[in-house]
Amino acid sequence: MENRKILWVDDEIDMLRSHVLFLTEKGFEVDTVTNGEDAITHAKKNKYDLIFLDEMMAGMGGLETLSVLKEIDPNLPVVMITKSEEESLMNEAIGGKISDYLTKPVNPSQVFLVCKKILQGKKISSEYTAKDYLQDFNFISQALLTNLDFSEWIDIYLKLVNWDLELDEHPEVDFRQTLTEQKREANKQFSKFVENNYKSWLYTQEETEIPDLSNGIISKYVNPYLKDDKSVVFFFVLDCLRIDQWMVMEKLLLNDYNIDKDYYYSILPTATPYSRNALFSGLFPSEIEKMYPNLWISEKSDERSMNKYEKELLQKYLERENIQLRNDLQYIKIIDPEVGRNFAKNILSYQNTHFTAVVVNFLDMLVHGRSDSDLLKEIAPNEAAYRSLTVAWFRHSSLIATFREIAKIPNAKVIITTDHGSIRSLRGAKVLGDREAAVSLRFKYGRNLKVDNKHAMFIKDPEEYKLPRSGLTINYIIAKEDYYFVYPTEYHKYLTYYKDTFQHGGISMEEMILPVIRMEPK
Repeated sequence: MENRKILWVDDEIDMLRSHVLFLTEKGFEVDTVTNGEDAITHAKKNKYDLIFLDEMMAGMGGLETLSVLKEIDPNLPVVMITKSEEESLMNEAIGGKISDYLTKPVNPSQVFLVCKKILQGKKISSEYTAKDYLQDFNFISQALLTNLDFSEWIDIYLKLVNWDLELDEHPEVDFRQTLTEQKREANKQFSKFVENNYKSWLYTQEETEIPDLSNGIISKYVNPYLKDDKSVVFFFVLDCLRIDQWMVMEKLLLNDYNIDKDYYYSILPTATPYSRNALFSGLFPSEIEKMYPNLWISEKSDERSMNKYEKELLQKYLERENIQLRNDLQYIKIIDPEVGRNFAKNILSYQNTHFTAVVVNFLDMLVHGRSDSDLLKEIAPNEAAYRSLTVAWFRHSSLIATFREIAKIPNAKVIITTDHGSIRSLRGAKVLGDREAAVSLRFKYGRNLKVDNKHAMFIKDPEEYKLPRSGLTINYIIAKEDYYFVYPTEYHKYLTYYKDTFQHGGISMEEMILPVIRMEPK
């Protein structure tokens, strides 16, 4: 900490000579003054790294001096020192943007600790971050060599997500590439795990042996609240929400809500027509097609039209579960900002509604928009920037306004989830198929589909995977890891065009392992 320059402002500075000497011995250069006017003069002439400021001084007091010092340099760290422990004084000082607060009498160790925290805190924190990551890196690497179960895969993914967020906070810790490579290896092993186990999950009755899947989420997490006749239940589905995005978003809600999180696995394909219909119906896609053929639109329809009947599917689900609502089910789909603003503005009109289900499409639109927009790619060139863009949207969105209004409603219960996540697709996989095959980049269905099995999971019989079978020879292929499908025709053109776009429909931790959030107003 050599060459760090400190200004100590105290009208009894002579009584603090031992403290000043202690800091000098530790390598600091310390100037001293006895009043606010001199402090301001020194601050204008010199570049200080830290100021210790006495609160009670003759003439210009500490808080008044603080105000002027912050005008000179808003980023200058100031530590207030006072004899008073009154909370109002502390609040006033904190409101003045002090960096720390010490109460007299102070001892040299306290002063030195504050100096280290303010002047070296980032460096020390970075060193410990690097050390902790290396420990977790080794742990994860060893775990990937073992036979992990579905809950252990959730734990692995959460560790990787937490390190993503930690490295966002410490860009100076140069482990981003290492983490990226470890995530790629984890997704390689995760894809093998899903390919080997997914089919058995569809038929196993023992709940402890399988993860929660899309079709069981409302029954497990929403219906218990609905059975409470006094509750006001809001169920939000944020299309294409990833765990890392939620973790940066939820920080903005901690003052308003107590928040609990669980995790579940999306069904395959991890695409809206399949996963969200399963979510709202409590059924697998093939079961929807058989039970409610008029509510399952043929795969030949576009993706948007395949989710036309979510409200009807949800209503039938509640009837099958014998859920009696106090009043009519309310269902809102927010696909443009105006609808979102109107919903936020009128949220109190829902305070007597037993159950309101809301689909918010913004994040899915952001994913697709980034694929088509050079500007959005420039703004969000990587996943860290993508998270930053997400939280910037959320901070100013009608959605956060909606949540804050709901927090005022007595007996409000908020459940938030998603239908699938997305993955940054970086590697192309050449696929062969007929002209009728689906155009999706992470999954396809059609006849005579061919792709390297290292890049995709092949489903010969859709019914075995509880998927619709619209033709006798229809097959599915579902991309693994971060691959995306490209046809041989103009292969290099489309390989380049779709590289580094966020996609969904395939098998990856980012697309399949999803949050279920329960929030109750504080």
